[in-house]
Amino acid sequence: MPLFPLGNKFSPKKTPPRRAQSLSNLHLDATQAKQEFGLDTGPVKIRLGGQEVTFQDGMWVQDAGPGASSHKEVMKLRRDNQLLQEENNLLKLKLDMLLDMLAETSAISHYHENELKQLKTGKKR
Repeated sequence: MPLFPLGNKFSPKKTPPRRAQSLSNLHLDATQAKQEFGLDTGPVKIRLGGQEVTFQDGMWVQDAGPGASSHKEVMKLRRDNQLLQEENNLLKLKLDMLLDMLAETSAISHYHENELKQLKTGKKR
């Protein structure tokens, strides 16, 4: 009687390979995706360093929390900053124009003074 018979009862037969099914969800439209994956998930929220931000209307909005300023306040400050920068640029432009006008009038004044000096020295001779 052999110790190891020809048929090995401990090695099971290999299972046939499964048919591959498409795992891509790219072909689903919005309603099918909603049915497939469940209810609406709502806005995307992320917590980083104790502060929570939410993705709304294509922008990351910081949620009001302890020590955090509201998104509206930040947007108001940015708008005020933009207005002040525009006003500052306008004032710089006006200052440059005034300096150009001053340089032009002073050059004309010096020219007339030199002409007067030349006319006075010409009459004395």
